[in-house]
Amino acid sequence: MTERLVRAATLADIPAITAIYGHSVRTETASFEFDPPPEAEMARRMGAFRDAGFPYLVCERTADGSILGYAYASQWRPRIGYDHTVEDSLYIAPDAQRQGVGRTLLRALIAACEPLGFRQMVAVVGDERHTASIALHESEGFVVVGRLPTLGHKFGRWHDSVLLQRPIGAGASRPPGRPARAP
Repeated sequence: MTERLVRAATLADIPAITAIYGHSVRTETASFEFDPPPEAEMARRMGAFRDAGFPYLVCERTADGSILGYAYASQWRPRIGYDHTVEDSLYIAPDAQRQGVGRTLLRALIAACEPLGFRQMVAVVGDERHTASIALHESEGFVVVGRLPTLGHKFGRWHDSVLLQRPIGAGASRPPGRPARAP
């Protein structure tokens, strides 16, 4: 197995992150964007998530420093009552898919969110046919909690979105404290 390192993303990773996301936008329904954003926009997005206190990670192949994928957590909804719930996002380079990179990143993202006071993580899988993504999330303790039929339209057809959820940290077993991130 290839040696991997999961670490916080930096601006130096933006070209690889942009390429990975661009491929996804052009060929998949993990995102419902139609046009891949340029590097400047991807850097702005990463900065906004990090400035708000959310983890933004990359998985790097240690032998050559190439980025195999990236993951980040983001605010689930803008109301204060949802401050303890995050949404995960995972994007894997085409040549690194089905090699455990997604699992490595998802586990690291969950671990990074726990000490920040987050209690629930939600995954929104942008197409019901992303069975590998659904299976990955289920194998890491997520449960399918809903399906939103014909929610997005891309590549000439309607797609369902599948919602999955899992507790992190203490979950709902006791009242939450205030998350460390800015509201």
